[in-house]
Amino acid sequence: MKLIRFGANGQEKPGVILNDKKYDVSAFGEDYTEQFFETDGVARLAAFIKDKQLPEIAAGARLGSPIVRPSKIVCIGLNYADHAKETNAPLPPEPVIFMKATTAIVGPNDNIVIPKNSVKTDWEVELAVVIGKKASYVDEANAMDYVAGYVLHNDVSEREFQLERNGTWDKGKGCDTFAPLGPFLATPDEIADPHNLRLWLKVNGQILQDGTTSNFIFNLPHLISYTSQFMTLLPGDIISTGTPAGVGLGMKPPFYLKPGDVVELGIDGLGESKQNVVAYA
Repeated sequence: MKLIRFGANGQEKPGVILNDKKYDVSAFGEDYTEQFFETDGVARLAAFIKDKQLPEIAAGARLGSPIVRPSKIVCIGLNYADHAKETNAPLPPEPVIFMKATTAIVGPNDNIVIPKNSVKTDWEVELAVVIGKKASYVDEANAMDYVAGYVLHNDVSEREFQLERNGTWDKGKGCDTFAPLGPFLATPDEIADPHNLRLWLKVNGQILQDGTTSNFIFNLPHLISYTSQFMTLLPGDIISTGTPAGVGLGMKPPFYLKPGDVVELGIDGLGESKQNVVAYA
């Protein structure tokens, strides 16, 4: 199943994609919240829509994040060897964890707003995993049982804030609009092998990132298990699994987003998104 949310910002309704058509399922009576995932919402929704005549969503309707704001976004840094190399970072012996503010979440085709005083706003295409049930001290052998689905994520990053302003990476990761998610959440049955997905990103039509999740340093069971040793993951929480080479920071010389730029990105089986870059006003 593919879950979407549509409508004006802050007024999104739940929907699904069936046979490449978008349908409104607001009559189900629930949005895609922590409680939805915690109470086996995907299975209940599948039962609800079976044999029903669902209203189609109007063409051109805005898509929001496919899940309601979760309790947290956990990000994994330097999880592709080529990305670590391009940023002159050593390969991590354990996963690098940082947090991204949930207020950064926007829809897949919403604008990226360059923050006030930013000069180094960057891009990162990533596979994000959505947690389906409460996870604490999970074994790797069982870790994939905790996955509700997968979603395309642009982990937008302000490199000066992240690396030159003292402290943790978080201050360069959580600015408003820095987490475009979607277009949809794909349940695990939609993705044959999450460890063999092509992911790519273009800026102004030029492909700058072109990688595959087969190049993870730490695979998904390890990331889920590892993260759950340090914090409880709640249903709907996101683990964003890192980015391949091709970010602005790694260019020679580095270059960054500016107003008027257009970012496009995609992952096999998870669709594509497009963000226009605008100045902070």
